[in-house]
Amino acid sequence: MKVLHRYVAAEILTSTVFALVAFLSLFAFFDLIAELPRVGRGSYELQHAFLYVAMNLPAYVYDLMPIAALIGTIYTLAQLAARSEFTIMRASGLSTGMAGWMLARVGIVLVLVTFLFGEFIAPASSEYAEKFRLAAQESSISREFRSGLWTKDVIRSEGMTGENIGSRFLNVGNVTPDGQLRRLKVYEFDRDMQLRAVITAGHADYRGNNVWRFVDVAETSFAPKGSDLAEVVSSRKHATYDVVSEITPEILSVLVVDPERMSALSLATYTRHLEDNSQNAERYEIAFWKKLFYPLAVMVMMALALPFAYLHFRSGGVSLKIFIGVMIGVSFQLINSLFSHIGLLNTWPPVATALLPSVLFLLVAMGALAWVQKH
Repeated sequence: MKVLHRYVAAEILTSTVFALVAFLSLFAFFDLIAELPRVGRGSYELQHAFLYVAMNLPAYVYDLMPIAALIGTIYTLAQLAARSEFTIMRASGLSTGMAGWMLARVGIVLVLVTFLFGEFIAPASSEYAEKFRLAAQESSISREFRSGLWTKDVIRSEGMTGENIGSRFLNVGNVTPDGQLRRLKVYEFDRDMQLRAVITAGHADYRGNNVWRFVDVAETSFAPKGSDLAEVVSSRKHATYDVVSEITPEILSVLVVDPERMSALSLATYTRHLEDNSQNAERYEIAFWKKLFYPLAVMVMMALALPFAYLHFRSGGVSLKIFIGVMIGVSFQLINSLFSHIGLLNTWPPVATALLPSVLFLLVAMGALAWVQKH
């Protein structure tokens, strides 16, 4: 039985890798076509476009692994059924449970590979790819708003610890690819939301340990109510000015990479930051739970492929089964994305929003398996 498991596992892995390479080639071609209009901006040349597309491939490996596993498994099982090998296996005592466990062992390997790409390789490569393109185009990162990026922070009595003594609203004109903040305006309020200070700076660099060093600073301070009129407003300039903030380059990386491309750790950090500042974090919570559950979709897709082994060759050729597999995989991706938007609009629990598509397709797989066994 071990020899049989190794044989089937090798066939499935080979077919999955082949399907994955085919999909990656297709998506890389489309991405390269989309990049061509950007060639010529700044120093962004054709070779930079090729590198940018290549650096985004790990993200596609993560996205496409469930579909590749589905197609690879369907192809392998359909070939085994076409050659009557699967019939011989069943006659030799291979039960449905044993066949499922045989696929599950391969699925565990693919789940681990998917998690590795989704948590470590793809986030780093996607972030670096965006920074690489911005640097080559001699551009910078900014929000859709004309006023630039806005973010909120908490002021504490002892830097990162101690009592909450106020709020800080940070406006950044743009962010360079190397993480430097330019054209800053900071509005600091006390706990009663009374304006205490307005700080402007030419740029700011991150010094580590939650410290930003503002350069070319102008500070205007406002005294509390009841102060002497002569002391209500005071202004001074600083060559440099250090600000302790919960905002870090990791949090600002949200500007560079979509939530779906971030690691679970980065999503958890940014979600906690938004919650601490009483901001809506639901989109990032959904992305976080999807990041945790998505690798398990590989197992669900392989479970969907198992019923195809019980269909005789006359029930449909291998090409037809692969086509059905492609449609199932595309449907899963569409429903998975649709549920994210519906869950966000209807304020569904993030865990349920992320898990429901996989549960639905698992139920379909169980129903299909029961049907083919009965008929």
